[in-house]
This record gives sequence, structure tokens and C-alpha cells, in this order.
Amino acid sequence: MTNTSTIARGGGNPPAPGRRRHSPQRPAKASGLPPWVIPYALLVPGLMVIAGLLLYPLFQMIVISFQKVGIPQINGKKPADWVGWDNYTKVLDNEIFWSSLRNTVVFAAITVTLTLVLGTAVGALLNKLGKKMSTFVVVGIMSAWAVPPVAQGVIWRWLFDADAGMINWVLNLLPDWLSSLLFGRSDWTGEPWLNDAVTIYLVLIVCVVWASFPFIAVSVLAGLKGIPTELYEAARVDGSGPWRTFRKITLPLLKPVFSVLTILSIIWNFKVFSQLYVLMNGPTNREAFNLSMFSFAEAFRSPPKMGTGAAIAVILTLLLLVVTAVYVRQIVKTEEM
Repeated sequence: MTNTSTIARGGGNPPAPGRRRHSPQRPAKASGLPPWVIPYALLVPGLMVIAGLLLYPLFQMIVISFQKVGIPQINGKKPADWVGWDNYTKVLDNEIFWSSLRNTVVFAAITVTLTLVLGTAVGALLNKLGKKMSTFVVVGIMSAWAVPPVAQGVIWRWLFDADAGMINWVLNLLPDWLSSLLFGRSDWTGEPWLNDAVTIYLVLIVCVVWASFPFIAVSVLAGLKGIPTELYEAARVDGSGPWRTFRKITLPLLKPVFSVLTILSIIWNFKVFSQLYVLMNGPTNREAFNLSMFSFAEAFRSPPKMGTGAAIAVILTLLLLVVTAVYVRQIVKTEEM
């Protein structure tokens, strides 16, 4: 009777000695902030870092571009003078600015095109390889991408050195008839590749493409892995060739990937500085200046004119914003059609 009455009252086996019944835990109360404020509060540390590392220097650059900042202002002996738009007027009236802008745009256009084409080709090749071989090749090419920009410049400056460079040595190994047929000359001893603006940019293009295409290749490879194989099998059954398959299947499906890669490549190649600085051994050849080198030369070469250098940097930033905005708008229009 006792057991029956105990069960009827909802009791069961008595708890074992030493055990305590745990009541269900209530969720801990959050801080006094409303729930909708918490996500924004979590963003505050990141926004503070961005403001300190990006927005404040950008603001200072814009301010300096409207000032006259030289050695007296740098030493603190004299306050900076506000000159309004004078720095921008001087920049736009300078012939070196327009030649630097031309060099920047032409170099970026060629380099972005070559990087995307070569990176896409290598990414497609990696997609055809086995897992082990693909991993081996990826590790090999990413080692080039991981080389710092200054080291890239040192490597290619040594390769194209007029006296001890490997490029001149290899070209001298060619038979005279072949060298004359290909290049119109047979003797490459002491060829000064890094003295002329055109050859400097040829070397710079090779250097930047060599270091940039691995990132494109790996990104394209990741995109290709996400395309269903059934689409390629159906295209093969329909008799579609490799080029048509790429045009009709691969390219449309990878368009978002190519859009991001193109924007990043444009921004990176517009801002190339370290490699060019090393190849030229400093801002020595004005004909080979790009906008980054021109800004550096104006800001830090004696006598320093930091206001003019900041104005060039602002113009370069605005160019990048305009190019990026136009390209993104074109992408959005294409997707909406």
C-alpha cells in the first residue's frame, strides 16, 4: 500500500543518498542593453580598429592635401599653411602627373588581363589534376604569391641585371641566327633592362603577374569545385567542345568570382609601389613613374612637399573609387537583366 500510494502521488524511487535534484537552469540575463543593440555593440571594437588604421589616416591625408607641409612644418618650427586647391592645381599642371597616370592605367590594364587569363588557365589545369598533384602544384605556386613585394623586386632586379643577370646570360646562349630572328640582335652582354621606362615596365609586368596569378588560380579552382559535374557531362553528351563548354557553363557560373578578382586586381595593380621602387632603385627615372611613385617622390624627396604628395594620393584614391563603383554598377546591371 505504501508503494502504491507513493506512485499515485507522483513519487518514484527515492533519490539516492548524496544526490541533489537539479532544477532546470534559467538562461542568464544579458546586460541591461536591449537585444537589438547587442549586435551593434559587438561591432564597435572592429569599427574602432578600422577607424584608427584606415579612416583617420585617410582624413589626415585629405587635410594635408590642402596644406603646405615642408621641412619647417615637419620639424614643428612653423605651422602648416592652408593653401586651398593650390596643391591640386600644381599636380594637374605637371606633365609628370599625366605621364604617371598613363603608366598606371596602361600597366594596370595589361597586368590585370594577363593575371586573370593565366590564373584562370592554371586554375582549370589544377581542376583536372589528381588531388595529390593538385595540392603539390598549389603549394608550389602559392610560395610565389607569399613572397613580399620588396623581395619580388629584388629577385627580378637580379634576374634582369645588366652585368650579372641570368636573363642576359640565357639570351647569349641562343644561336646567333635564332636570336637575330627573334630579337634582331645576337649580343645581349650588358643589356640595361632597367634603364628605360618601357623595359622597366616589361620587367614589372612579369614580376607582378608572376606573384599575382597564384591567388587567381586558387580562387578559380575553388569556384570550379562548386560547379556540378553533371553540367559538364550533359555538355559532353551534347557534343560541346572545351571552349564552348567554358563559355556557356564555366564562365557564367564563375562570373561572381571573376567580378571580385577583377576588382581586387585593379586596386592592387593601381597601387603597385614596392616592386617599382626596387627595380628603379628609387625614384630616379621620372618617365617610369606611376602615381604611387610620383606621390612618394613629391612627398619625401628633397625638398619634401607633403601637401602635393597627399594631393596625388587623394586623386589616386578617387580614381580607384570611381573605377570600382563603375565596375560594380555594371555587374549589378548585368545580373538584373
